[in-house]
This record gives sequence, C-alpha cells and structure tokens, in this order.
Amino acid sequence: MKEKLKARHRIDRFLKLMNDRGASDLHLSVGRPPLFRQSGRIVPIRYRVLSNVDFVNLMEPITPPDQWKQYLETGDMDYAYEVPGLARFRVNLFDQERGKGAVFRIIPEKILTLDQLRMPPSVRSLAHIEGGLVLVTGPTGSGKSTTLAGIIHEMNAKRPLHIITIEDPLEFVHSNQKSLVSQREVGTHSKGFAPALRAAVREDPDCILVGEMRDLETISMALSAAETGLLVFGTLHTNSASKTMDRIINVFPTDRQDGVRGVLSVVIKGVLSQQLLRRKKGGRVAAVEVLLSSPALSSLIREGKTHHITGLIQQGKKRGMLAMDDSLRKLVEDDTVEPADALDKALDKDEFRKWLTARGVDVPASDE
Repeated sequence: MKEKLKARHRIDRFLKLMNDRGASDLHLSVGRPPLFRQSGRIVPIRYRVLSNVDFVNLMEPITPPDQWKQYLETGDMDYAYEVPGLARFRVNLFDQERGKGAVFRIIPEKILTLDQLRMPPSVRSLAHIEGGLVLVTGPTGSGKSTTLAGIIHEMNAKRPLHIITIEDPLEFVHSNQKSLVSQREVGTHSKGFAPALRAAVREDPDCILVGEMRDLETISMALSAAETGLLVFGTLHTNSASKTMDRIINVFPTDRQDGVRGVLSVVIKGVLSQQLLRRKKGGRVAAVEVLLSSPALSSLIREGKTHHITGLIQQGKKRGMLAMDDSLRKLVEDDTVEPADALDKALDKDEFRKWLTARGVDVPASDE
C-alpha cells in the first residue's frame, strides 16, 4: 500500500510543477523527457528520457484498473484525475511509435465566469435562451470546455433548471445553486454520448450539455431534443459559424440533408466559435465569433447558402454578433497578440493581410 501511494505521488510532483509554472498541459512520451505547454509553446523539463518502465510506473497507479486494462487492449483512454488541494486534470493515454504516451490538461479548480473569460456581452444571452440548440466550436485545445463551464455556471446561478451534462471525461464539477446539475461521464456512467443523450431526455431536463457531437447518431438526437423545446448545448471541432452549419448538415446522408436543413434552421439559437492565441505578455487569449439566430439565418440554412453567414454576422453587429476576423483585429489593435499570430488564425487571410499592410505591418506574402 505504501509503495502504491509513493508511486501515485511520483506523477503528482510533475503536476504540481506544471501548476506552479502556469502550464496548461504535461506531455509524457516514451523516448523523450517530459514536456510542458506554456503560453501555447512546448517547453522541456529538466528530467531524464522516459523509458517504458518509467511511463508504466508513473501512469498505472493513478489509472482505474478497468481503464488501464482497456488502454492496454485498445491503445487509447480518457479519464479525469484529481490531486486534492491542487487541481483536476483531463488525462489521455495513447500509444505512439516509440512506445506509450500521455497528456494531462489542467482543469482549473475554480470555474471562471463569463466576465473573467472576457467574453462579449452577447455570449451571456446564450445562457438565458429557453430552448433550441447552442453550439460552442473551435479546434482541440481552444477552451471550449472552459467557456461552456462559464455558461453553465451562469445558468446555475441565475435559473431554476435541471441541467444534465454528458462529458468525456467529466471536467468542471458544478455545485448545485439555483439549478440541479446532474453530471454524467461517458465510460463511467454511460457507454457513450448517444446512449446517455437518449436517457437524458427521459430524466426531466431543461438543459442538456453534450460534451462532443462527434457522430451522426449523437448529432441527430441532439437536433431532435432541441426540436422538442429542450435547450441543448454541444461542441464541434470547427472554427467558424458557417463551417459549423456545413459540418452538421454534411454528416447526414445526401437524401436526408434537406430535412436536416429545415430542422437546423428552426432549432439553432447561437454559435460561439473560438480560437486561442498567445498573448504578447504571456498566457493565452481567445478570439471569438458570435452568431445569433434570426429569420435571415434560418433562410440561409434552409436554402443551403451558409457561405453568406459571415456577411450576416457583419450586418448583426448591433445585436451583439461578432466576426472572428474582427475579434482578431481588436486583439492586434490592443497590442495583445502578434499580428502574424492573428493572421495565422484569420478566416479571410487575404483581407486580413491587406488590413495589416495598411497599418504598416510587415507580413509574409501569400503562399498562393
């Protein structure tokens, strides 16, 4: 027992150092020393090259036995790990060419509010919608879970609801305030997103958060739940509102896409897309795009003209809509990020390059 506790503490020392340095991720990879991600950059730790035995000694003691067994069988596993008094961490185990690997991502102990996340005021309105579908999108590691936690926190503090979250793994833990929050973890409390979502609609919910809408069945069920009047939040790995609509529609067979456009045009209430950039002074900051529902948006979706959504966002600025490239321009104007980093994240790179050039910024020429 003492040896097991000692082994458990071995990884905890890395995680404490990660927290002390303000890193977001810890990478363990056989054949390399451990690495941190700090302010978006990979930074080495002064430590020996990890062997397979090192990796097993670090990871097996903190991994639930059934999940370790599954990892050895499948080469992939996700779960959450907590160091009491420090933080919770999202853990991914995987196999790679040189051997085994793992990534720990820190989950802040305190849920950040929308104000602390510096979200535009219009994002708060998403927490007060009565029913329909709201999507938070962005690449892996762009802060989607953190933003959704802020939205759920706002609802929990202000509205008497039954909120069900379905996550893989469970990250931010919400205490009950005005709402009753039921949190379910895929693999622990359910076999998958689709079965959990199927069960959730029978559990008297007002709001369901689907941690990831990754397949046709889950997306179809989320649309159906929103169609019944429930408020459904979901995430997708897209970096703009227009691509989000296309992603949902295109996951369905061609013969069903017209019907899906009709349903989506009715149930979609908002899309928040975000990307993370390095701050000049350290840390990271989100650039966001906000799309809110309107009769014009419904028409564009029904008619298959989603490529016009960016223009619609420009027209909706007075309602609180915000285009991704405008958000990036503001970060450059405030001297928060490097112009080249903003250009790298811009959706319309040609226009963004022209804007930077007009400001006297030297930018690399287009690859085209």
